[in-house]
Amino acid sequence: MRLRALLDTDALGLRLLGGEGELDRTVRGVMTTDLKDPSRYLSGGELVLTGLAWRHDAEDSEPFVRILASAGVSALAAGEAELGDIPDDLVVACARHRLPLFAVNESVAFATITEHVVRQVSGERAGDLAAVVERHRRMMTSGPAGGGPDVVLDLLGTDLDLRAWVLSPAGRPVAGSKLAGGELPAGTRAELAAAHLAAVRTGRRGPHRVTVGPAMYSLFPVRSSGRAGGGSRDVRESVLSDWLLAVEADAGDWPEERLDLLQGVTQLIAVERDRRDAARTVRRRLAQEVLELVQAGAAPTEIAARLRVAAPVLLPGLGAAPHWQVVVARVEWDGGGIEGGPVAQALLEEILVDPLSPGPEHSDRIAVAHTGAEAVALVPLPAVPSAEDGSDDPGLHADALLAAVREPLSAGLDDDGRLTIGVSAAVHSAEGLRGALEEARHARRVAAARPGRVCAAGHQELASHVLLLPFVPDDVRRAFTARLLDPLREYDGRHRAELIPTLEAFLDCDGSWTRCAARLHLHVNTLRYRVGRIEQLTGRDLSRLEDKLDFFLALRMS
Repeated sequence: MRLRALLDTDALGLRLLGGEGELDRTVRGVMTTDLKDPSRYLSGGELVLTGLAWRHDAEDSEPFVRILASAGVSALAAGEAELGDIPDDLVVACARHRLPLFAVNESVAFATITEHVVRQVSGERAGDLAAVVERHRRMMTSGPAGGGPDVVLDLLGTDLDLRAWVLSPAGRPVAGSKLAGGELPAGTRAELAAAHLAAVRTGRRGPHRVTVGPAMYSLFPVRSSGRAGGGSRDVRESVLSDWLLAVEADAGDWPEERLDLLQGVTQLIAVERDRRDAARTVRRRLAQEVLELVQAGAAPTEIAARLRVAAPVLLPGLGAAPHWQVVVARVEWDGGGIEGGPVAQALLEEILVDPLSPGPEHSDRIAVAHTGAEAVALVPLPAVPSAEDGSDDPGLHADALLAAVREPLSAGLDDDGRLTIGVSAAVHSAEGLRGALEEARHARRVAAARPGRVCAAGHQELASHVLLLPFVPDDVRRAFTARLLDPLREYDGRHRAELIPTLEAFLDCDGSWTRCAARLHLHVNTLRYRVGRIEQLTGRDLSRLEDKLDFFLALRMS
């Protein structure tokens, strides 16, 4: 806005004392100060409001005005409440430095002027930004020259002072403005993604507002053009694949113009999302071809030839054929009616983006196919550490995959969906790929036998008894665990004797009385009494290997 517009606004009660020829100056902000030297807080273009408390005599006016003029201030407005009439020495100093000077009537609060200026400047900035966003949209629609979502977020930061980030539904950082102060902490990203998914599942319209720590965030869904307007599409099919725009601000009192602008920004980001989805088409096709060859029992030489084609696409410049891992995922909904394969495919692509090398040059190297309710990821490993490196178990680990995404994905699945994942060991040839696929599928079934909305299991667990547990019929599992553990649960409920925790600790300590007593902070005689009570209630003998094993399995299946 221009100074002339301020003078023409009667409600502000401004009276011009000098600087008639400078009224076309632009005002880009407002600042109230009574410091003798406010230079550190000035960036240029401000209307400075002052109550003149800094002025003790006529000699103070010249250096104060010189500081303002040097900083590029647009004008000075002095209040009449403190001294009555504005001192002549201030009028002369402003004229010398060609700084427009206004007198503010004592009946007008500085807050009234500040609110007016901020409202006008923000509205004009939003209009300018909207024009820039529209130009950027046209550039991105016609090609990749627009620069991606980071450029749009930078515009939000520089023109509207908004810190903003784009996150995946799993809480993975997709983009952020340079002014946003770097990436959000992982815990904050997880909380924001979880809050967004939970709100979408309940059908509430965005933006969704949530407080994380001391900050308030407004969350805007980013829906790709292929999904926009698809009212017939079940929300469960898109909630786990749509990005979100997180803005550090409370949008609850924003005007419609600003909300419309942010909606335009989400549409612009959605263009980039569609472009990235299109770039994944080649990798998806490669994974689908390899999966079909493996499941059809093709010769290892044929599978190896297909892998040689895939390696340069997924790991450009690698040279030698990499090792591979297979990850299998299923998304299942209560009541059915939704094909889980595409949802599981989108989730694996988000979860597995760059799991081993976080640098941007290695991103999006995962190939994921889907068939029916199952998604299968082919993960190339550029190098496999040897035992000399202190690691004989390279690649992805099931627990690590879910560490940062369990909370948001559980919110998206709500109370009617489950995600289960299985991870194979690394293999170094086409001959091992079929076994890796079956291994990952077995691991996923182990994960499915566990409680919780989001579960994973790795190949390491297939070498133990847990491989057998998922295949025990549910009624057999319930009968077995009830026969052994129900008497202990009932006794604990009546007497608070903690027999179940004691049993778990005793088995975990391999039946060592001393170690178990130390872990539970009990006297050995107290521990012996509890174990004796367990044996009495169940008719079992914890000195016998068979009975120890039965208790161990019952606890694992409960």
